[in-house]
Amino acid sequence: METSRLNLRPYLKQMMFGRILKFLAAPLLTLCFLTGCPRGPQVLKTQKAEVTEPKDSTYLFNGMTLDGWEITNFGPQGPVYVSGDKVVLGMGDGCTGITWKGEFPESDYEVTLEAMRIEGNDFFCGMTFPAGKDPCTLVVGGWGGTVVGLSSINGYDASENETTFLMEFSRNTWYKIRLTVTAESIKAWIDSTQVVDFNIDDKRLSVRPEVELSRPFGITSWRTTAAVRNLKVTSINGE
Repeated sequence: METSRLNLRPYLKQMMFGRILKFLAAPLLTLCFLTGCPRGPQVLKTQKAEVTEPKDSTYLFNGMTLDGWEITNFGPQGPVYVSGDKVVLGMGDGCTGITWKGEFPESDYEVTLEAMRIEGNDFFCGMTFPAGKDPCTLVVGGWGGTVVGLSSINGYDASENETTFLMEFSRNTWYKIRLTVTAESIKAWIDSTQVVDFNIDDKRLSVRPEVELSRPFGITSWRTTAAVRNLKVTSINGE
């Protein structure tokens, strides 16, 4: 009897080892799957690159480069760069902006754009434009962050003439701005709200010295980080 038991030991050991392997096989396969064990050629997933839609000739900013523009050399300006489909005007110690270097109409035109305040508490869109032979600036969010209006009319700034309009603006929010200029009037809207309805008549238009370098057409911010995009100009009379 003792001899039989001794002869069974190798067989019993083999049985036990087989059962242990069978017991561990399923967890090992699961672990291998979760930890990414090699199992043939790997296919890497790639993210789709951001694509900027091409702009037609009515757009002054092509969404990719500052072609046609120059960074306005105000002196204490912040950094200016293109990011995605927008131009970012970094916070400086005064004005930061870009000036259009091509031809620009003097009257009977419409400008549309989107602007956003990112940081700061002053104007995030100061749009200097020609009204006939005279320059003018549409200020959006100036004098502490809420003033909208034209600078200047008969020497009075946007904060102290008949176009003064108060409006709250949130940070990191795009606002649609629309400006129309004819020989008789200047009008402006922010989103669906008309903020300027000005008859020129015999009134004298001018700009503040700080934005003289933005003429004939330019966009600035004042001690504020801002962004602009989808900037275009079209003729009102269809030409």
